[in-house]
Amino acid sequence: MDYLARLAGFACGIHLADLPASTVKASKLVLLDTIGAIVAGSALPENVRLARMAARRAPHGSSSLLGHGLKTDSLLATFTNAAAGVALEMDEGNRLGGGHPAIHVIPGALAVAEELGADGGRLLESVIAGYEIGSRIGGATQARPNVHSHGTWGTISTAAAVARLNDLASDDMRRVINLSASMSPANTWTPALEGATIRNAYPGRSGLEGILAVDLLRAGFTALEDAPSDVYGTILADRFDPEETVRGLGEDYRIELNYFKLHACCRMNHPALDAIMAMRAEAKLTAEQVARVRITSIPFGLRMTEAAPASMLGAKFSIPYAAAAALVLGRTDVAAFEESRLADPRIRDLAARVEVAADPEMTLKRADYPTAEVRITLADGRVLSRRTNVVRGDAANPIASDEVVAKFHSLAGAPLGEARAREIVEIVDGVDRLKDIRDLTARLVPPQA
Repeated sequence: MDYLARLAGFACGIHLADLPASTVKASKLVLLDTIGAIVAGSALPENVRLARMAARRAPHGSSSLLGHGLKTDSLLATFTNAAAGVALEMDEGNRLGGGHPAIHVIPGALAVAEELGADGGRLLESVIAGYEIGSRIGGATQARPNVHSHGTWGTISTAAAVARLNDLASDDMRRVINLSASMSPANTWTPALEGATIRNAYPGRSGLEGILAVDLLRAGFTALEDAPSDVYGTILADRFDPEETVRGLGEDYRIELNYFKLHACCRMNHPALDAIMAMRAEAKLTAEQVARVRITSIPFGLRMTEAAPASMLGAKFSIPYAAAAALVLGRTDVAAFEESRLADPRIRDLAARVEVAADPEMTLKRADYPTAEVRITLADGRVLSRRTNVVRGDAANPIASDEVVAKFHSLAGAPLGEARAREIVEIVDGVDRLKDIRDLTARLVPPQA
């Protein structure tokens, strides 16, 4: 049996009753975390306008535009919700899966589940299936240096989830994987590094195309026998290893091996921020004491050195800004990267004194972790140093579920109201017993909507 047949059969065979309790719990936490990121990001002006446009374009749709109290069709709901979910850089990720699987699964799965009137158990099964298949293909792909993981194999994630929602047979699941792989977008890192928010459309576009892949199957379109090897092995990546996609399949679930973001910025910043926040607390540091900072990380960090970013997104992809904001503000949450903070003279001054260096050995030894060493030279000549190998929130350095819930409240509490946010936490915790997923999505609106 080839790798695609094994992946397809595995996805079709996922049933909650057969899964470890830890896998079901993990899927609920990932669902809650992703909903929080979407709802919080939905309040940004461009996402408010996009949601209104989506509702006007397909006013009779049955899929929710989360955070808005509006409906549209599943394609536009997926696109809009996914764009909102990455806008604040708070969506989870997976170091083994080559990016951020949940935001490439959950928007599409939710939108189609609403159309179908699916129950909560079926939603979780589809999310676990899409997460597993997409992250395994992503993890087996060594993308080319400027190829962004957002969207690239996300088409497969959404397509597998939607195929599972529709209870397709394994042969059709395989065809859907192949169809969606051939629809993979070619997305680059450049917009993120320059702060252009077209980057936020990446997972929405791939999610939309993932749904279309199932439609194409039903319409009779045919696919390659091995589209992932064609697309990722020849165009978008330097290497694709089919055997890697099925290594350990069924022994553990990727959704349990994820990381939850605790800093509202690119993952590449997180090791340095963990170190800075720890040193700041331990030494009771103030920014005024700091003469200069040197951050050594993987070579990709040399692309994230803009000390004076011009936009919120640009700040989230700037190691000097993130480090300076952490030292000046003592926080790395959404507020630390708001547009109003970018011109803060204290942050600008310190960011200009942050040096970013690269150590190729970090990549060679820990290719699956972005690591960092931070050296802070104080005005009195003292030098503080700390190294982070595994960030907090990763499965290898986990946080308690209560902290994931607290993060959800920090993101969704303001737009939904604290009472509604508490209700959502309870519903998601029991989502596997929910008879209709629309009982959840109907509550993902502001109180005044």
